[in-house]
Amino acid sequence: MNKSMNTLEFDHIRNMLKDTACSEEAKQKLLELSPFLSLREVITRIIETTQARKVLDSLGMPPIPAMKELAKILELAEKDAMLIPEQLTQVGQFIASCNRMKSYLKRAEFLGVDIAYYGDAFQDLSGLQNEINQAIRNNEVDDLATGELKDIRRKIEIINNDIKIKLENLLRSKKDWFTDGYVSKRNGHYVLPVKKEYKNQISGSVLDISSTGSTYFMEPTVVMKLEEELSYLHIAEDNEIRKILYTLTARVAELAMTIRVNAETMVALDIIFAKGKLSSDMKAVAPVMNKERLIRIKQGRHPLLNREECVPLDFSIGNNTQGIIITGPNTGGKTVALKTVGLLQIMAQSGLHVPCEEAEFCMNNSVLCDIGDGQSITENLSTFSSHISNIIHILGHSDRDSLILLDELGSGTDPAEGMGIAIAILEELKQKGCLFVATTHYPEIKEYAAQTEGLMNAKMAFDRESLRPLYKLEIGEAGESCALYIAKRLGLPKRMLERAYQEAYGKVPIEKKPTIDDTFLMNASDNDFKVTAPAITKDIKIKTPSERSMRFNIGDSVVVYPQKKIGIVFRTANDKGEVGVQIQKSKQLVSHKRLQLKAPASELYPEDYDFSIIFDTVANRKARHKMTKRYQPDLEIAYEKEV
Repeated sequence: MNKSMNTLEFDHIRNMLKDTACSEEAKQKLLELSPFLSLREVITRIIETTQARKVLDSLGMPPIPAMKELAKILELAEKDAMLIPEQLTQVGQFIASCNRMKSYLKRAEFLGVDIAYYGDAFQDLSGLQNEINQAIRNNEVDDLATGELKDIRRKIEIINNDIKIKLENLLRSKKDWFTDGYVSKRNGHYVLPVKKEYKNQISGSVLDISSTGSTYFMEPTVVMKLEEELSYLHIAEDNEIRKILYTLTARVAELAMTIRVNAETMVALDIIFAKGKLSSDMKAVAPVMNKERLIRIKQGRHPLLNREECVPLDFSIGNNTQGIIITGPNTGGKTVALKTVGLLQIMAQSGLHVPCEEAEFCMNNSVLCDIGDGQSITENLSTFSSHISNIIHILGHSDRDSLILLDELGSGTDPAEGMGIAIAILEELKQKGCLFVATTHYPEIKEYAAQTEGLMNAKMAFDRESLRPLYKLEIGEAGESCALYIAKRLGLPKRMLERAYQEAYGKVPIEKKPTIDDTFLMNASDNDFKVTAPAITKDIKIKTPSERSMRFNIGDSVVVYPQKKIGIVFRTANDKGEVGVQIQKSKQLVSHKRLQLKAPASELYPEDYDFSIIFDTVANRKARHKMTKRYQPDLEIAYEKEV
């Protein structure tokens, strides 16, 4: 069924749902959406979509978070790995989103919708949220996380200030000793930029030297004790931070199961509201599901076509009608009608709303279709072979609870045999008891449908005057191909129309002839074709290179007379007997009469040698290499002008 769903373009509907969802898990589940086989399940899902649409129309979009990395964070916490502040922030933000979602659903209760009570499924995690918010701020562990951390950071700030004051005093008192008037840091220590000639004047350690060697970055002895104390405080700070993060991680691990329950509830709501949003975007309605074998569509539109340009479809099948045979001209909308019926059925059975004024669908165990020519060079399938292969598969995987859609039934082969096979297929489907819709051009199939109980003809309306298809399905009457009308309007000469009409309908009994009659030919064009075709010139004498000129091959070493210069052949002789020779990096066309072979290429180069190395520029070789990989619209090869 997956192949048929893709043919009917349900994959596009799933992608539209995915783009509407917020969380990655919901997106993935929507991409896997398929029709349900339980009537109760389908009705439940449609009701959810209806309620979501109602809430969206009243309250706007719900506050659903993306929940990126949440599952990974919970897994790390349960493995006793320490969560970093950014990860704890994400947990806190998710809990906040759950609280907002709960509040949103609480406001929706006045609408009387059951999905509003999904809010009760969210577990209270306010305690964990407060602990995270108290300890983490702006993705950093806050000073107020614990009293110990606050005290350590206060001491660090005091010592930092003491160090800066001492160093700044030294800078001001001995300005000539320093290359700059400010304190900097090297390797985590405060240092002064001392000129090379004064480095021995200051007691301390050299921590770095400038690239020129003129500046020594020194940590004076006067602040070393303070720096040592600062290092101990930083170790204490790091230990306290790790203690805080491990404590919070343990709390997350402890409540991981509760967080997952909330996440699952959020994903379920994300899926439901994605369906509701799609319904709103399509201006769709909730379909009615029945226990009978009945499909009824009023003013249905294909969801992937422009709403303003799409001609609505009225369609019904079931009760006493098991199969419908649609006929009419090419480009008249037969295939679109088939796809619309199939796609709307799949959407409804997947719990979605459908773009119609009204719609009623039955349960089908599968929606199987054969649409498109299916030609395949790799599988060596012709149009007819592909159709028959698909139909054999369909017949083997369908029963009375299936919906079958067949496009251009019996096409792609000898008309008489194709018609016979088409009727045999329809008869087999009728025996199965399934619902089916087929399109065709064969008049014999129209006649078969008219005479067979349970089958009904339908046609796509067509304006004969304007040659415009009206894309409107009319059930109960067979259509015509309108090929002769189209050919006449486009200027096919009268004599050809007469022959075509005679061949098509000359032997058909009057009562079975189409509405076309002899008056159809009265105002046909008497003009013959104006043949405008290019003429072929046949008297041009084609020059062929002389036998001697063809002796020279690419890569041959030759002597060019009368200069007696040595050259290499880069192009074989043209029709004038001129050979392309490269002489000292200059390419020239030289008459073969002025050349003498010095050494053949076979003696100078290995087999399959790439002569572009000799004759081409590096830029041209690179360009040609890129061109072999893929089309390069802005790339071109520049050839040297030949003398």
